[in-house]
Amino acid sequence: MKKVSLGIKTLAQPSPVWLVGSYDQAGQPNLATIAWGGICCSKPPCVAISLRPATYTHDSIIQRGAFTVNVATEPFARQADFCGMASGRDGDKFAAAGLTAVKSDLIDAPYVEEFPLIVECRLQQTVEVGGHTQFIGEIVDVKADPAVLSESGVPDIEKVRPMIFTPVIRTYHGAGEYLGQAFSIGKEIG
Repeated sequence: MKKVSLGIKTLAQPSPVWLVGSYDQAGQPNLATIAWGGICCSKPPCVAISLRPATYTHDSIIQRGAFTVNVATEPFARQADFCGMASGRDGDKFAAAGLTAVKSDLIDAPYVEEFPLIVECRLQQTVEVGGHTQFIGEIVDVKADPAVLSESGVPDIEKVRPMIFTPVIRTYHGAGEYLGQAFSIGKEIG
């Protein structure tokens, strides 16, 4: 039995730190740091992100029908934090953060050149959930820097070094140490 009730809070932790790339109505690339997101389907491969309608990125995703998920990494913690505090309404967040916008050749959204892992998504559907809109994007490609790939050709978390976020207390952390192989270490139990 748990000893302390913490009440109704967004404490399902950790959350990813993702920078969502989109173009505004004028074609200006923009970034929004989000923590409400994750994989939501494997066939077809999809991710879900949630944004408040008041955000600048919200309408851009609807108008363009696309977005990128740029996995924030430990070396870019300050830039990720900045892009979550500043608004694209007030200026170019790519330039202010010293990041390079790259136009996707598959979807109508930019990605961050400096980030080692990018997910390009075509908007599949939106779902209104309380004060947020959940955007479900079908993954049309994943781009990775070769330096972060394992010998088998998939991203290695220790090379990617993704950031994670702790809701409510609002802290960033690295992903942590290796604990074991999924769908394997549990076999030791029975």
